[in-house]
Amino acid sequence: MRKLEVIKIKKIIFGITGLTIGGAERVLVDLANRLCIEYDITIFTLYSKGELEEQLDKKIKLLHLYTENYNELNRIQRIKTSLDILLRKNKIYCQYIKNRFDIEIAFLEGPITRLFGISSNKNKYAWVHTDISTAFGKGIKNLFKKISGKRVYKKYKKIVFVSNDSKEKFINFFELNLDKYTIIENYIDEKRILNLSVANHNKIFDSKQTNFITVARLVEQKGIDRFIRIHKRLIENNYKNKVFVIGDGPIKDKLQEQIDKENIQETFILLGKKTNPYTYIKQADCFCLLSYSEGYGMVVEEAKILNKQIIVTNTAAKEAVKGYNKAVITENNEESIYKSLIEIIKKQTINDTQIYKSINGIIIKKFKELVGD
Repeated sequence: MRKLEVIKIKKIIFGITGLTIGGAERVLVDLANRLCIEYDITIFTLYSKGELEEQLDKKIKLLHLYTENYNELNRIQRIKTSLDILLRKNKIYCQYIKNRFDIEIAFLEGPITRLFGISSNKNKYAWVHTDISTAFGKGIKNLFKKISGKRVYKKYKKIVFVSNDSKEKFINFFELNLDKYTIIENYIDEKRILNLSVANHNKIFDSKQTNFITVARLVEQKGIDRFIRIHKRLIENNYKNKVFVIGDGPIKDKLQEQIDKENIQETFILLGKKTNPYTYIKQADCFCLLSYSEGYGMVVEEAKILNKQIIVTNTAAKEAVKGYNKAVITENNEESIYKSLIEIIKKQTINDTQIYKSINGIIIKKFKELVGD
């Protein structure tokens, strides 16, 4: 009598800061929900109570280091927890991860990559979602992270980039001759986006003028301060438009002060954090991602699924609109953005329908090749 072959299901752990609303966090939830069909998936977060946790498939195990939501901590608390992770990383790793998983994946730059970097597991991988040269700040902080980061990333079996641009910026920043890398684009559940986009919503847009919308974490990198200045200039020159910003972040108060100072509260509106931004994107005339720097811009892919007109700056986000005929790529400076927005306002929206071509099948194939299936 033949023995039944026992198929071992690989145990994979993903590490991330938290599952709050954000691009990388959204990708991880969608990707994990797909992978748990074939793998035993665990997600380890440094902080808990993220808004996206409830959207995980019930088969996925969730581990937390801290019970607090990172966004609810004050500056002193954030410093304390960061130091705690740095000083106790060996103990934390042994307690939660060591010898429990076949594959370990640090899914975000920063503390989680340093934590997983101490592992002796040969099958560990690091994901890079952004322009690493701008993510590490400036001055001494940048230099320190460059030195320590280079040492940490060398410990990984392979580094995964979400775009070719993020890979090139990484190589230039760390001055590495990188041969152990791969590019895996962001996995997106387009059915979820389409379903949510038709949910009930408030009609906040003005049909008599062009409505721009952006979805971004409110940090310097996203260039919202620049967008405010450009919008003010457009208004002064009688180019009627409204700008709606979905997102939250550490410079929200600073941006609101800038809006108030320019007296454009009625036309440049910070909507705050939204668990369902898709109803707003669907209603708007044009989606904008006018960042100083970007990784890939997953939210651009989401705007494409909703068949929106799109404008992006010449960052890695341009890779997301390649072949999309309703997109404008503008040079990464105020004058070019200003002129490009004028053209969009003059022409209003492009009504052509373009069928979204999903590459999720290719992404899952790349992931399986990465982990040896």
